[in-house]
Amino acid sequence: MPVIKKVINDPKQVAKESLEGLVLAYHGKVRILEDCSSIVRTDLPQGKVGLLVGGGSGHEPLFAGFVGENLADGSVNGNVFAAPSPDKILCATQAIDQGKGVLYLYGNYAGDNMNFDIAAELAADLDIETRTVRIWDDVASAPPERIEDRRGIAGDLFVIKVAGAAAASVSTLDDLFRITTKARDYTRSIGVALSPGSIPETGEYTFELGPDEIEIGMGLHGEQGVSRGKLIPADELVDSMIDRILEDMPLEQNDKVCVLINNLGASTMMELLIVNRRVMQRFSDDGIKVHDTLIGSFCTSQEMAGFSISLLKLDDELEKYYDTPADSFALKTR
Repeated sequence: MPVIKKVINDPKQVAKESLEGLVLAYHGKVRILEDCSSIVRTDLPQGKVGLLVGGGSGHEPLFAGFVGENLADGSVNGNVFAAPSPDKILCATQAIDQGKGVLYLYGNYAGDNMNFDIAAELAADLDIETRTVRIWDDVASAPPERIEDRRGIAGDLFVIKVAGAAAASVSTLDDLFRITTKARDYTRSIGVALSPGSIPETGEYTFELGPDEIEIGMGLHGEQGVSRGKLIPADELVDSMIDRILEDMPLEQNDKVCVLINNLGASTMMELLIVNRRVMQRFSDDGIKVHDTLIGSFCTSQEMAGFSISLLKLDDELEKYYDTPADSFALKTR
């Protein structure tokens, strides 16, 4: 494997220093909670239902890059590939609570599940109501009958987009929970890696791949995929990934979807556009309407080369919230 080169200072401080740099890039729209490894909006409207996202660092711009208008109200961040602790989650919860409760929204990983659940219990002791939606969009990580065992990957972005808009307009935590759950249940993703990412603190790669190998369905932290094979032409690879998603969430003619082609870290825009070309051909042939397309780095794994494809199936309600303008460091839509 090649030597890992990174522009960093102390490897043990990368999560802290990158969060500080992100806050400065927001130009006053968020503030940092130093003791919580969290950021929250400075323009948080009074009386709104709260939306808190979070998880391990190392997937930038997820999660902290999606704090802003009609998106998340705050983000709590653990170390690289590690869940934030319960006390930090509670601190962020208190900072964004406006008296109407807080929805926890995060990827479905054991450490995050445990720590957010503990934080929810601590919040209840302070009379702060919380609800939880765990995102499990990765079709490769478990079969449909065990959907609650699936991981959350780049489809997180679609769920955050819908949930953020809903949180700005609904009046109750129950309404936000229902809408966010629907967005989660209408989202599917699958990814493929051409090379591994690494952990800055150890300087080691998360897995190994041969020169002509690819890993299909791997996790964002280097978790094992559903298969390992030889690198094949882009169209064949995209077809196999789309087929896997559509087996899990069938689409019919005139169904409307949003498409996310997500760079896992080290792939080029040229490659992503070639992937998108084939995705659009497939849906055009099948009579599926593509409402919106996002292409770029939204949920990464350090310098992992590869990409993921995510689909959000729309109905009238989800389309309304998805189309709501949003403004954050990593996502601006008008």
